Amino acid sequence: MSANFFVELNAVGKLRRIFICVDKYCNKIWSSVEALSLKWLCIKLFFVNLRMKKSEIRKIYLEKRKNLSQDVVFLLSERIFENFINFFKPVSNQKVHIFVPIEKFKEINTQIFIDYFLSRNIKVFVPKIVDTKLISVEIFSDTQFETNNWGISEPVSNEDSEVLDFDFVITPLLYCDFRGNRVGYGKGFYDQFFENISKNSKKIGVNYFNPDDIIDDVWENDIPLDYLVTATDVLSFSVKSE
Repeated sequence: MSANFFVELNAVGKLRRIFICVDKYCNKIWSSVEALSLKWLCIKLFFVNLRMKKSEIRKIYLEKRKNLSQDVVFLLSERIFENFINFFKPVSNQKVHIFVPIEKFKEINTQIFIDYFLSRNIKVFVPKIVDTKLISVEIFSDTQFETNNWGISEPVSNEDSEVLDFDFVITPLLYCDFRGNRVGYGKGFYDQFFENISKNSKKIGVNYFNPDDIIDDVWENDIPLDYLVTATDVLSFSVKSE
């Protein structure tokens, strides 16, 4: 399903509810001209409210995540995992770069993905920040992990695999809009990482939330995602073959 169609359909549904309210309550007490003006005002306000700055979106979706129960996090993570596997169908010897979840931020439980990949001889690489740079460390079933200063679990090893031709890059985010623009935690590590990896690597966001809002302050050098996987759908933002 097209990401544009998904968001436009959602917008149509919201606008329809607005018009119903206007028709039901305003047409009875105002002239048709005044009611029509109100409708256009509603449309204008609706689309203005859809557009938000990254800082606003970051605050909103951090709070939304915070309000999810652990049971809901686990359930949605499983559905996102199933949608990923059914859509992309990863196979042995493919290379996947995937983040390790930060539990206190209630991130998607990617350990489900990691266990699946390792059990099927799919090569797994996870990020680690070394000297302000994100490197990719290949991991195995017996890899030792430690918790860094940000509370992120990462491999003890600082050995950069230097692999750039990943088949899939499963990317952490707080929000992704219908154009594939991503809002993360604001550190910029993945922006730099995306510049260096192969253009054939599929950059895939995973999120609990659908792309209902538009990121208003996208920078010229921002690199959009190719796909977004949610608990209900897989949205494509590129023309890459699957």
